[in-house]
This record gives sequence, structure tokens and C-alpha cells, in this order.
Amino acid sequence: MKWRCTWCGKPHEENDPPCDNCGHNVFEEAVVRADEESGPRTVDTGTTYVWRCTDCGRDHVKNNPPCSRCHNHELEKVEQTYADVDRELETPSWLAVAKPYVPVFALIAAVAVLFATGIIPASILPGIGPPPLPDAPGEGTEAAGIDLDEAEREIHERLEAERTAGDGESRAYDDSLAAYAEYLNRAYVAIEYDDAQPDAVSPADFGADCSVTPVGGWLQTAELSITELEDEAALADEVVDRLLASEVGDDVRRGYDTEGVDLHVVDDDVYVYYATC
Repeated sequence: MKWRCTWCGKPHEENDPPCDNCGHNVFEEAVVRADEESGPRTVDTGTTYVWRCTDCGRDHVKNNPPCSRCHNHELEKVEQTYADVDRELETPSWLAVAKPYVPVFALIAAVAVLFATGIIPASILPGIGPPPLPDAPGEGTEAAGIDLDEAEREIHERLEAERTAGDGESRAYDDSLAAYAEYLNRAYVAIEYDDAQPDAVSPADFGADCSVTPVGGWLQTAELSITELEDEAALADEVVDRLLASEVGDDVRRGYDTEGVDLHVVDDDVYVYYATC
């Protein structure tokens, strides 16, 4: 005598529920039949049921949501036929497989667009973008009513006038080199005032494309106090005079294609770093 589960139809040797397939607690006697001649005795296990996802149509042996394909939580009990088996053996389309992940793909695409358009800078990602500036006392944008960024540009304009009036060639102002100069200038101040140990950097870390070895250095600013200067033009004049008279004066005048400069003020003292390549 054979027994089968009245819920999923699985045959069992004994009437000993629950079913080890679906957990149902009621068995019924299976119908035993013999072939018309002397063939082997077989057991008719009756109708077999599966649990079908109402979203993607995947069949499951047990009523154990969610769907293993699309994670839908609604399964319905249906009779399994050979047609169902053939359908299950068919390879699902890539659309059916990808459907559960559409929100993830959409999010990735949206983030990529934000980075591509510059709405979100890539520098916020670890390891991407220039190194963070060292913490340093003082001011790097404005001091004593003088706009330091504007003064940096005026320094370049005055150096250009000096070069074109002499035997030098025109030189472009490179914001990447200026960022490199700003890092080194702040690093110098941090070392002098706070005994800091900033990381070593190169112009390439800031996106500067130097085809030759860069030249740079701090400008001695003894007796140069920001409070004694009237405006950005006066500050630019003082810095240019000292640059041209310094040990990098020849490099300032000729031999390079781009330059950048940074000004930083601490306790009214002006710190200058000049870089060219």
C-alpha cells in the first residue's frame, strides 16, 4: 500500500504525516494499478501540484515565498503538467532575469550621470582627485582686506609683462600647478607652526601635466607684512620684485611653459610658493 500527500501529491511508504516535501498533515491512499498484461505494478500518485509565482511564473515545489527568481511574495497553487515542465526548461529571457535588478541599474546610471556632468565631483571618492590640503594656521583666501586669489593672478600678469618685455616667452597660468603650490605652501606653514608631517606630493597628483621637471620654492618674505600693503596690486608688486631677485629668478623669466603661485598669511606674514614646469 502506498500513501500520498493530499496537498502536493508526493508518495510515501507509510501513512505517517507530515509530508516531508510540503509539510501537509493529511495523506490518502494511492491508487495502485497493474498494466493490462503482466507488466510491473505501478503507483498512480495522482495530480502533482506546484506553487507558481504570480509575477514571473516560476514554479516552486513548496509554498515558501518569496519567489527565488523575482522575489515576489505571491505564489499560487497550480497543477503541474508536462507542458509546465517544458516551460521550466526553457531559458528565460534576459529581460525576465534582469527585471528584479532594474532599480539597482537605474541607481547606478543616475550616479554615473551625476559624476559625468560634474554635479558630484569625483574627488569625493577615496583615492580620486587631489590630496586634501594640510591643516595650517592663517588665511589662504583673504587677509587684511586683500583678496589673495586675485593677488596671485596679478602676480602672473606682472611676470608675463616682465617676460614679454625682455627675452622671455609667454607662460600660461596653470590652476593645477597653483593647487600643487597651495599644498606645499600650507605644508610648509603646518610644519613651521605645528610640527606637522604632511605627505609628499607631485604635480601629477593635482592633474598638472609637466613635460619637464618642475621647479618650485618658497619665497623669503622677511619684512613683508600684509598690513603694510594697500591692495592686491601692491602685494603683487612686492612678491614679483622678490621672485625676480630670488634664486629661482632665471627660471621665473624663461625656460618653462606654465606656472602657478600660492599666497598664505599667518600673523600678518606673507608666505609664497612659486611653481613652474
